[in-house]
Amino acid sequence: MNKAVSVALPRKSGLFFDGTWNAARGGTTTTLNPGTGEVLADVAEATADDVNDAVASAHRAFKVWSRVKPLERAALLKRVAAVLRDHAEELALLDSANCGNPIRAMVRDVHEGAARIDFFAGLVTEAKGEVIPMGEGVVNMTVQQPYGVCARILAYNHPLMFAASKLAAPLAVGNTVVLKPPPQAPLSTIRMMELIEGILPPGVLNMVTGGIAAGRALVDSPLTPVIGLVGSVPAGKAVAVAAAYRLKQVVLELGGKNAMIIYPDAEIDRAIEGAVKGMNFTWCGQSCGSTSRLFIHESIYDRVLEGLLAQVKQFQPGLPTDPATTMGAIIDASQLEKVKSYVAIGRAEAHLAYGGSAPDNPALAGGFYMHPTIFTDVDMSMRIAKEEIFGPVLSVLKWSDESAMFDAVNSVEYGLTASIYTSGLANAHRASMAVEAGFVWVNNAGPHFLGAPFGGYKMSGIGREESTSELSLFTQTKNINLVL
Repeated sequence: MNKAVSVALPRKSGLFFDGTWNAARGGTTTTLNPGTGEVLADVAEATADDVNDAVASAHRAFKVWSRVKPLERAALLKRVAAVLRDHAEELALLDSANCGNPIRAMVRDVHEGAARIDFFAGLVTEAKGEVIPMGEGVVNMTVQQPYGVCARILAYNHPLMFAASKLAAPLAVGNTVVLKPPPQAPLSTIRMMELIEGILPPGVLNMVTGGIAAGRALVDSPLTPVIGLVGSVPAGKAVAVAAAYRLKQVVLELGGKNAMIIYPDAEIDRAIEGAVKGMNFTWCGQSCGSTSRLFIHESIYDRVLEGLLAQVKQFQPGLPTDPATTMGAIIDASQLEKVKSYVAIGRAEAHLAYGGSAPDNPALAGGFYMHPTIFTDVDMSMRIAKEEIFGPVLSVLKWSDESAMFDAVNSVEYGLTASIYTSGLANAHRASMAVEAGFVWVNNAGPHFLGAPFGGYKMSGIGREESTSELSLFTQTKNINLVL
């Protein structure tokens, strides 16, 4: 094992709730380094009883935390953010080793997570109500109150960033939280809980590790009125169905089969750069927002494709913990097999223009890798154009008629992001309004903007996060009619 990774591993084990570390009744499972295939650590496997204990701890703490003054809550959250910044390199190294993404990107993730905590700490006084005129002698007002215990079930592509950012809004407005990090990559969240231990009162922030059983117990508990999930559409549907039994509030950030549209008047070099950036090849395409369907106008198709094939060569799979690596590993063997199966489907359906194979570098033999892969001659009847692959596979489509192109873009069940490249204001406005997606870039692709609401249409999710809109997801409105 890499010596630096070994030093960064969590010092403690177990589940964290009620301000202490607790052994799991389910024993332990191993977690791997997808870049090498080696075992990194044993991780506690929570049972339903363990989860219920953690939730009970959070429920007890809610009665106290919800009464803490907003600015005092903010000060504690800012201390958490400061600790994450102080340990950014260490946490990024753990993420890189455990989820397979390049370490340079993971350092940015840690800072992004800290920034989101600070952002919501600054909004603690913005969960405001309103006064409604009722005439003399009467005051009618609304207040926004926290729900209670919020369960946050996280995905493996941004482990630390999700752990940090998803705790922020609910804690800021007075809820307590139980985090469940991804079973594939839990180590950075465990280490985070070690580092911030003692900052927040016992039971305010808790963590359970485990698989489907732990997640199901969080969703089924009568003491978790809010469930937040970052994950696949099938996982989101399962959460929504289970949560509906108790009419819980659900916050879902799910999958995407996102489109990038390039108009004939686009700045060609900028559009080519965007097509590469939007695919998130650094993450091996393991991003819900990846623009994995590229619609190029027929008049510029050959020029854009030529540039795309040239630029994608900068992404070469390498050891995730190497600072020189531009493209990491796929999370595990099962996801790699899924990607390979779609590559095989694509070979039968379309033309393989680039990639489609694993690297032959002996240093990578133990890990889970795939070269960037580009298919051309694609149409919307093909599975590679309709189904989310969650891997480094880009489908390129040609268009001429705008109306037909919009129909094709909107024909999938997803609607998370979209990207539009054009120099024409009318094109930009018309296309932005036409695409069925919750987050649209014009002449850009990839970044989120702190303070701008992020979320999807259709099967891509429920709710808007990363903005003031997120506060409303974790508060409920109470109306008070006061006769003077």
